[in-house]
Amino acid sequence: MATVASPAKPRRGVATRAWTLLFLLLGFGLMAGLIAFEDAGAIGAAIASAGWGIAAITLFHLVPLVIDALGIRALIAREHRVSFWRIAGLYWIGESINTLLPVAQIGGEFVRTRLLVMGGIPGVAAGAYVIGNLTLGVFTQGLFAILGLIILVLQYGDGNDAASHAAIGAGIILGGVALFYLAQRIGLFGFVARLFKALGRGKDWFTLVGGAAELDGAMLALYKRRGAVFRAMTWQFASWLLGTGEVWLALHFMGHDVSLLDAMMIEALGQAVRSAAFLVPGSLGVQEGGYVLLGAVIGLPPEISLALSLIKRVREIGLGVPGLIVWQVIEGRRWLILRR
Repeated sequence: MATVASPAKPRRGVATRAWTLLFLLLGFGLMAGLIAFEDAGAIGAAIASAGWGIAAITLFHLVPLVIDALGIRALIAREHRVSFWRIAGLYWIGESINTLLPVAQIGGEFVRTRLLVMGGIPGVAAGAYVIGNLTLGVFTQGLFAILGLIILVLQYGDGNDAASHAAIGAGIILGGVALFYLAQRIGLFGFVARLFKALGRGKDWFTLVGGAAELDGAMLALYKRRGAVFRAMTWQFASWLLGTGEVWLALHFMGHDVSLLDAMMIEALGQAVRSAAFLVPGSLGVQEGGYVLLGAVIGLPPEISLALSLIKRVREIGLGVPGLIVWQVIEGRRWLILRR
């Protein structure tokens, strides 16, 4: 008697891609709506007014990127040292992946781990360095968001929507990093496994680092190195502060000079909004809406705030596309070597 095959269960990866596509479309729709509502012509003119200043902004971003690389380098134990430029390169590639690909802003961590392993660092140690760097980076971003919120409240009062939205964003960031850190302290890397599985890379990542139990031990050992952790946090916080220059330069080249404190407030709270919307690829639309809200607080016209956000996206493309190309070249060379 013939049996009827039961229908195959839909793979989790298919559902994940469907949600990613949905959030991507919603983000595009929100961004397009904001641009259309605020006059696309005026926004384009504001971007054009920055001229070659956009290239300067793109190059300036290399400064906080290098500072970030110094942060993860501070966590790497002496016996696992690799060249600083290799670390800077893998940080650049990871950032390119997180900003340009729909990977919930953490897919670059898988690639950073893989590149560290390719550089000779044991998998479990590489995984601990990358996850530790991610945790400390989000924590220092939460501190930076709080600094931005303090500037907002002290300079413009607490009776506005921007302050309340920023407080919610900062709370989400700090709450999330507290839970993530707690999971690491008590050995709950099953949580991390589910997080990476949602991206379809969980099994591969834990195979790369040697398993969750081994990673638990490496993370606990890493956090006991208080000096290294403090140095990494110092570099990362400095990187967040330096990001202020990107906002200040963009507004300066568009002919709308603001104080460094105002630029810092926009950068800190704009990054908080972007991180809180990590499920939306590239935080499309959400970042733009946040910039319009924050810009209104200091008197920026909506078209200038939108132009600021789009200039930052041009910078992401300008540095990110070459980063993706370099990543593919590295992977291609490794594939050819393994094929021989």
